[in-house]
Amino acid sequence: MFKTKITKMLEIEYPIIGGTMMWISDADFVAAISNAGGLGILASAIYQSKEEFSTAIDRIYELTDKPFAVNINLFPSMRPIDNNDYVDILVEKGVKIVETSGHSAPAELCQRFKDAGMLWIHKCVGIRYALKVQDMG
Repeated sequence: MFKTKITKMLEIEYPIIGGTMMWISDADFVAAISNAGGLGILASAIYQSKEEFSTAIDRIYELTDKPFAVNINLFPSMRPIDNNDYVDILVEKGVKIVETSGHSAPAELCQRFKDAGMLWIHKCVGIRYALKVQDMG
């Protein structure tokens, strides 16, 4: 077991974060990473409905009692998703870690993460986006 700032913050055994991979980062994959001591991250964008997404989170809880995260994709999409619906599910299910990805994160969405006591990680492609999100907390 490694002891680093990230392992302590995420309550994981090893400083390994299973990056979100479209169509691969499903509930079974996420639970496998978490059970191995890393942080599995569920790709919310692979689910076509709120019901499928909710079922996937339930499946993770069935497969592991270890920490995991859920990615909320903020990139423009041909199939827009109301991320507020997905955040409602995260809050309802007690998900503790959320990762967002995209150029920038909407302040109102990020405030919901904070209000729910979630640890929020933002993955972005440029320093200016990282600095903007840092200013949001």
